[in-house]
Amino acid sequence: MITLFGQSYDWNAPEVLIPAGIVLAVLGVLLLILRASGRSARAAEPLLREMGWLGQRVQALGDGQERLAGGLHHVSEVQAHSQTAMLQLMEQRLAEVQRHMGESLQGTATRTARSLGELQQRLETIDKAQANIEKLSGNVLNLQDILANKQARGAFGEIQLNDIVQKALPADAYSMQATLSNGKRADCLIHLPNPPGPIVIDAKFPLEAYEALRRAETPRQAQEAATLLRTAVRAHIKAISEKYILDGETADGALMFLPSEAVYAELHANFPEVVREGFTARVWIVSPTTCMATLNTMRAVLKDARMREQAGAIRSTLRQLHRDVELVVERVDKLSTHFNQARADLDGISTAAERAGKRAARLDNFDFEELAPNDPAPLLGPRAAE
Repeated sequence: MITLFGQSYDWNAPEVLIPAGIVLAVLGVLLLILRASGRSARAAEPLLREMGWLGQRVQALGDGQERLAGGLHHVSEVQAHSQTAMLQLMEQRLAEVQRHMGESLQGTATRTARSLGELQQRLETIDKAQANIEKLSGNVLNLQDILANKQARGAFGEIQLNDIVQKALPADAYSMQATLSNGKRADCLIHLPNPPGPIVIDAKFPLEAYEALRRAETPRQAQEAATLLRTAVRAHIKAISEKYILDGETADGALMFLPSEAVYAELHANFPEVVREGFTARVWIVSPTTCMATLNTMRAVLKDARMREQAGAIRSTLRQLHRDVELVVERVDKLSTHFNQARADLDGISTAAERAGKRAARLDNFDFEELAPNDPAPLLGPRAAE
């Protein structure tokens, strides 16, 4: 018996057998289908594997395509960046070239302007030199006019002598146009100490005789001009010796100043006997150059004489200086003694302060509660007598 839906049926009843047969048939069909499906699955496995491999290849191709697309994109970006960098570099190079060209053009313009300025300055210098030459030509003509006149020529020699003496000597060492006791006026009187004493310098300029000698074209003219020059110089030597060498008043000699190096050289080269006659007459001929050298020697003599005059004052000053140094040494010794005493006092004060600090610390450490109320002596401790 079998119960279905609340009703009981026999196993061999048609109501049970028919459905059971249908179920068995369905199960058989299912089994057949399952078997066919198994065989189909086994037969499709190679195809599935091939399709899987093809899928993988398709996937790999897709990935490769994506990578290729990324690479192409990167290449395009790099190419664009390179083009941009190249354009920027070209722009920079072009800007530098333009700047260099601008600086070069500016430098060229500056150098050209500077060269033109220098050329203008040189032209101005040439113009000034030309003006100076013209002025000098006028001065030469004026000098010729001055030298042609004896009085003007004498003044010219005196002015040149005055200029040389001013450069060589102090103002109180000479007198210009000094009058001597015989009434004669010297062009310059140098105040040298005795010996040798004051010495006179007189300016002479035998220009006519020298010019005649220079212009001589024949031996006779040269001889006549030489005789004229010799006579003029001897006359000047004699006049200076008689007028400006005074016993007891001036030095035992005088100087004859020739304001021309050419005349001086001519005398020493071709008229040595005249120069020796001057030595005999104690008149020494000098030119502007030798006069400056002689005056510098006189300056040294004056300096030495003044040093001798001041020797006593210098010795007195040195004695005073020595005494001042001794006083300074004494005061330094006293000051050192004061410093030593002050140092000792400071050491004593430091020792006393240290001792007082120790006593104050000892007082601070006392226990007042342990002391007897009527026994104040221990407040000072066992060393109260210190």
